[in-house]
Amino acid sequence: MENKVLRILVVDDEERIRKLVRMYLERNAFEVEEAEDGNQALEMALENQYDLIVLDLMLPGMDGRKVCEEIRKQSDVPVIMLTAAGDESSRIHGFELGADDYVVKPFSPRELVMRVKALLKRAQVKNEVHQDVGHVLSTHGLTINMDSRKVIVEEEEVPLTPKEYELLCYLVQRPDKVFSREELLRDVWNYQFFGDQRTVDTHVKRLREKLGRHSAKVADMIVTVWGVGYKFEVRE
Repeated sequence: MENKVLRILVVDDEERIRKLVRMYLERNAFEVEEAEDGNQALEMALENQYDLIVLDLMLPGMDGRKVCEEIRKQSDVPVIMLTAAGDESSRIHGFELGADDYVVKPFSPRELVMRVKALLKRAQVKNEVHQDVGHVLSTHGLTINMDSRKVIVEEEEVPLTPKEYELLCYLVQRPDKVFSREELLRDVWNYQFFGDQRTVDTHVKRLREKLGRHSAKVADMIVTVWGVGYKFEVRE
């Protein structure tokens, strides 16, 4: 990864924002390409290999939610959603569609760069692990194939976003250990100095809902430890 120039697609209908983000990313040795509307962004994302996409929510032609949804059908490329809508429902919907992070306008360009680096580092670690790990996690109706990244509950596949999958694997591999939200942000999202702890709560909620559609028992294995965080607990 050290010798590779990482490519980032910046999508925003405001040229001023695109240029600002581009300037800060290029200062950090990233190669940057731009798109100004949703249709152009989707076309570029599917035709090119990007290491990360910074995607505005409100776009002409096709909005960012739809762009993200379409990208997720074919790619696990990290996506940072960029938006003026900072309310919880907007963030949750963005995560549901597969966004890995959410930055609210107005934002600090330096913080955005830090979030980009954090996501890229996490993606690198994930790829290295998947090259080396070839096993299946299985417990009480839940099966996770680490090679295919498939999650099976009661013999049915459960579609998860990349971050939901990583969170589930992290907890399942460490049963009964209680993790604080800060620890999960650090280890799953790789946020060491910043990060909205509600991001963790949102992902846990969505993960439980998706698992619960197939088995309430499996969903209940993700346990809230009040005042602390979460753990994965196998219940007979």
